[in-house]
Amino acid sequence: MSSKPIANQNQAKPVWLKLAIFAILAIIVGVVYWQFGSQLTLENLAKQEASLREYQAQHPVLVFGIAFAIYVAVTGMSLPGAAALSLTYAWYFGFTEAFILVSFASTLGATVAFLLSRYLFRDAIMNRFGNRLANFNESLEREGPFYLFTLRLIPAVPFFVVNAVMGLTPLKTWKYWWISQIGMLPGTAVYMYAGSSVPDLGTLADKGVNAAFSPAQMTQIFVAFVLLGTFPLIARWGIKLFKKNSQDQ
Repeated sequence: MSSKPIANQNQAKPVWLKLAIFAILAIIVGVVYWQFGSQLTLENLAKQEASLREYQAQHPVLVFGIAFAIYVAVTGMSLPGAAALSLTYAWYFGFTEAFILVSFASTLGATVAFLLSRYLFRDAIMNRFGNRLANFNESLEREGPFYLFTLRLIPAVPFFVVNAVMGLTPLKTWKYWWISQIGMLPGTAVYMYAGSSVPDLGTLADKGVNAAFSPAQMTQIFVAFVLLGTFPLIARWGIKLFKKNSQDQ
């Protein structure tokens, strides 16, 4: 009779551990955002433009490392402001350095968010909807990398949503990492070009991406990304249709 409560306790322990980790992360994010959120706005950074440039010249490696860690933390914790941070980094470091930094930091942050979603929520979702998700997971096991790549190419799909949803799937972590790394390159390049094209941080704070692109150009870029994202789907559908017709003949 004593073994049953022990088994229940062993089953309940991971749940409480996950809840504790989730609560700790939520508290840390809340405190950090409350303490430093206002200091990291574009408006506030614009007031310290000269000081930021001087500090970068004196400590280039340290600044690059801190910037990398901040970006990973923001994206890994799904905090708002990643887009503004990307533009700021592009202005601050220039296109090439910012592109390298943001490309790898965003992928690492996305992988952290992916793993957090998997650890904290996947078991609960599977226990609740496991039977309904069985066929979906089987399909995703085969097609997951392809669909992830497509989602990364389409900017209309929020970054944090892709991270959270994919964490609930059986997709392997290493596949998630390299597909995200490649799939986010076009979007990263556009943001880096936009940020590196503005004359100063004050202009970037006032106009955002419009400081480098007009509304008409932004519309064209958005349409281009949508077409870029849907092209793999159309190509894959065409290949399947061609194979089916070949087999029928």
